[in-house]
Amino acid sequence: MSFGALGVLREQGGLAGRGAGRGEALLAVAVVIIFKTTDVPNFAQGEVFMVGGYIALFLTLVMGWPYLAVIPVTLAAVALVSGLFQRVVMERVIASKGVGVQMVIATLGLAYALKGMVRQTGLGDTPRSLPPLAPTDAVIIGDAVLTQLDLVILAVAVGVMLLLFFMFTYTRVGRAMRAVGMNPKAARLVGVNLARIRMMVWALSGLISAVAALLITPKILITPDIGHIAILAYAAAIVGGITSLPGAVVGGFVIGVAENLVGLFISTNAIVVAPFVAIMVVLLLRPQGLLGGKLQVKKV
Repeated sequence: MSFGALGVLREQGGLAGRGAGRGEALLAVAVVIIFKTTDVPNFAQGEVFMVGGYIALFLTLVMGWPYLAVIPVTLAAVALVSGLFQRVVMERVIASKGVGVQMVIATLGLAYALKGMVRQTGLGDTPRSLPPLAPTDAVIIGDAVLTQLDLVILAVAVGVMLLLFFMFTYTRVGRAMRAVGMNPKAARLVGVNLARIRMMVWALSGLISAVAALLITPKILITPDIGHIAILAYAAAIVGGITSLPGAVVGGFVIGVAENLVGLFISTNAIVVAPFVAIMVVLLLRPQGLLGGKLQVKKV
């Protein structure tokens, strides 16, 4: 194979990886905002994403709603489910002096509950896809090819990250969320309603997951087991920095590029290993992630 052909493959793999990584980046952002403010990894993030896809599918196929009406209802429904779970379940775990392990188990319970409910509806019997929000026409960049939907996903991922950065930095609610993440006791002493802020964080995470579902599910088939995509989101968050919003987006791109380059130059069977190799390399060389800032040590 000539060097020119290798260059074309490398460019195609890199751009395709960025296309794949944008979906992971959106979910990684949803993971990061919960961990950033509550120090709890939400292991139901993939299932929340899956539910967003199935709510949109139900409203589109069964109810026959126009897609413009489906979008806001799906976003609101998923945000409501996430917020109510935090308010009803997680707050009780916190009130009972539950530690991180109990809260992680609660998120796993949510994951299995959501998956079970979707299977009971019958919609999960046949894999389906949603109609795309943007045209899927090819866009040629150099010698590589992307779709217009890939570019829309990129714009949305970057836009969500910028909006969240602005909110956390310049708005009162955002600063309250940061305060809760840094020191909940001190935040409560200055008048921050911890339960309300935590519920808002979880609802916001659900909203982002629903956005990711509406954008990504036209590219892949929706099944009750689609939540495994959250593994790649966690990989992206860890690589970029589990507390960094820009890091979540960068980590998504890194994971996507790594997967596609491994598939091109090594083997397609090795693609599933690429995210975990990336995690191990980053944890060895920079444990806080690429954009995670200074390494912090907390007393336990």
